[in-house]
Amino acid sequence: MNVVPSDCPPFTFHRGTAPLLVSMPHVGTHVPDAIARRLNPEARSVPDTDWHLERLYGFAKSMGASVLVATHSRYVIDLNRPPDDSSLYPGQSVTALCPVDAFDSTPLYGGGLVPDAAEVAARREALWEPYHAQLREELNRMRATHGVAVLWDAHSIRAVLPRFFDGTLPDLNLGTAGGTSCDAALAQELFAIAETAPDHTAVLNGRFKGGYITRRYGEPARNIHAVQLEMTQCSYMQEAPPFNYLPERAGRIQPTLQRMVEAALRFAQQRSLR
Repeated sequence: MNVVPSDCPPFTFHRGTAPLLVSMPHVGTHVPDAIARRLNPEARSVPDTDWHLERLYGFAKSMGASVLVATHSRYVIDLNRPPDDSSLYPGQSVTALCPVDAFDSTPLYGGGLVPDAAEVAARREALWEPYHAQLREELNRMRATHGVAVLWDAHSIRAVLPRFFDGTLPDLNLGTAGGTSCDAALAQELFAIAETAPDHTAVLNGRFKGGYITRRYGEPARNIHAVQLEMTQCSYMQEAPPFNYLPERAGRIQPTLQRMVEAALRFAQQRSLR
């Protein structure tokens, strides 16, 4: 079944003036009708979305950051997976480039309706490739203009997901691909800020070390630095339907989040040619 999702642009993009790009590959909720009809009822509500990150990072544009935001649900295609669908965490449970099950392992599709190889290729061409082309183009533009670029890959997830990790996840999970995707001093500064968040926990390169985007685009030797932040959703929203944003709760973590992003921008500006 060869369905090309073409009824909605693959992303929205705001070009800023600073050498900082904020990427949000999992905030999209759009599912084309031809795909939605094949999903199970619960899957149509796309519960594994990185909800409300645009609102949480509302300060980014005023800082001069560029912002790249996915429009389609990760159930259509996961923009933070390798194009060949190889595992980012060998030996551990992961979801696919075109997922067939939810985070709680329930099937997304009715029997026999999962995407075949041709459909996966079509989705990759229609959605994955444009998003990554824009990401790559913007990082290269920043580096050419400023001599440096910092990529902040923004994510969130439920705090308890036995399929992927034991117990409760720390609130602020910084990932730098085990120290290979950004300057070590930047990673340590960000972690030091994260550790100061009142009533929140933090870890550097713990369970989430960075997905495909962080690993692929972070090239410190070329002065392109990539950091992933995986936040617990309970830090700023309801983790169960209707997945409401909680302004008071978000207000407690947002200052720390903003300080981290400001530190990433300051790092870039200190290394800028201009």
